[in-house]
Amino acid sequence: MDEYIKTFVNGYAGYGEYLMNEVIHPGWTNYFYLLILISLTVWVLELLFPWRKDQPVFRQDFWLDTFYLFFNYFLFSLVAYNAVSDVGVKAFNDFLGLFGIRNLVAINVANLPGWAQLLILFVVRDFIQWNVHRLLHYSPWLWEFHKVHHSVEQMGFAAHLRYHWMETIVYRSLEYIPLAMIGFGLTDFFIVHLFTLAVGHLNHANLYLPIGRLRYVFNSPQMHLWHHAEELPPHSREGVNFGLTLSVWDHLFRTAYQPHEGSHIKLGFRGVNRFPKTFFGQLLYPWRKSTQPKRAPGVYKLRRPVTH
Repeated sequence: MDEYIKTFVNGYAGYGEYLMNEVIHPGWTNYFYLLILISLTVWVLELLFPWRKDQPVFRQDFWLDTFYLFFNYFLFSLVAYNAVSDVGVKAFNDFLGLFGIRNLVAINVANLPGWAQLLILFVVRDFIQWNVHRLLHYSPWLWEFHKVHHSVEQMGFAAHLRYHWMETIVYRSLEYIPLAMIGFGLTDFFIVHLFTLAVGHLNHANLYLPIGRLRYVFNSPQMHLWHHAEELPPHSREGVNFGLTLSVWDHLFRTAYQPHEGSHIKLGFRGVNRFPKTFFGQLLYPWRKSTQPKRAPGVYKLRRPVTH
């Protein structure tokens, strides 16, 4: 038990020191300022080449989404996640140790060229995340958390990072084992993460990206906007276009949907006008929702989730 307490305390101290160092020492490998740089770059592109030209510079909930950006990527880890996840990883490794398993790596890619390692990590991680994203839509319980992301009613780059902290736990937990079984380095993760972060910003941005036939491989703002549409097609009531970076999974598994390149479709979900508008209201919503009495079966059809 003492080791777990020490891991927990060191998790707080270690991340606090890391975050302070990031803030006071800008640099090209500094994640804090790279996130700001990527965000500002995509925002400037939005302002110079807006798809929806009538959308204001500071769109609806712009500052709320900007706060989410810093909360989800820095403050949440400082408040609890980093320390708790360190304890969770240690507990999991100790459990494996009971069976004599000291290393989860089953596929070692270290001997492959660097570009091949990055490509494998990118594709495997994106496929895992596509499945997790679908789960957030198909699980009624998880959908209540995912509603925070779908409460966006006017799309912009920062909407990418408006999501409930529970999503971080779900994604990281379900990614951990399959990615840990492949021998990737931290630098590989960092590069792939920055690339997918930039693409995620672009896919939520007020931009029109004419990618032509590449739409069958990569996601785009035109395609992802339909993921956030309030009204879904009858054959896909749980959601469409679940791809985060790649669209190929949606085309392969028939969840792709883009009837036209509409820029002004209504976003959200049924009842979004009653959804909390404040940060703390949105964080508490899923827990309050779970305490409300359930309607009798058969009174209404399963609501369609919208996705991230």
